[in-house]
Amino acid sequence: MPRSGPPHDDSHPQFAGSESTASLLARVRGGDLDAREPLLKRYLPLLRRWAHGRLPARARDMADTDDLVQNTLLRALGRLEEFEPRREGAFLSYLRQILLNQVRDEIRRAHRRPERESLKDQVCDEGPSPLDQAIGRETMQRYERGLAQLSQDHREAIILRLEFGYSCEEIAEALGRSSANAARQLLGRALVRLAQVLHESE
Repeated sequence: MPRSGPPHDDSHPQFAGSESTASLLARVRGGDLDAREPLLKRYLPLLRRWAHGRLPARARDMADTDDLVQNTLLRALGRLEEFEPRREGAFLSYLRQILLNQVRDEIRRAHRRPERESLKDQVCDEGPSPLDQAIGRETMQRYERGLAQLSQDHREAIILRLEFGYSCEEIAEALGRSSANAARQLLGRALVRLAQVLHESE
């Protein structure tokens, strides 16, 4: 959901090397193992921040977020024969879904673990994730269900903007749109459609 803004540094895909994501993915599919490293470097920081916002404190204590994210990337790269993303937006949406499934697994595992009697555990926040606290768990669940009902273009535009903080210029590049204004119009339509879906689910 909403972030404070795009990370304008070299941890963002837009600024992490000159070779496009599509080109790197094509190299991986062609058997070039050297192409994996720049993809890992490109997406690890972005997905790490995303996962941190989704994991409750207890689950973050029990699972190394970096390992979780790296496992997501390696799993995705190992399944490229099943899914062939033709643009960055589709690939990031694909990564997000794999990571979201792993986050949910970690949360379930955290709740199944027996409570330990220690000062750290007594003061540790075992409740909602930071994102849940910000917008409410029920709203988060409705948001996920609403996303699933959108078209691919609309879903990717919303995820890139609200969850990963992409600018309209970056969304245009990630989704293959002709300009930032075209991406802005797409995002506007996507947000209107999401609002309609969420209203219908009330």
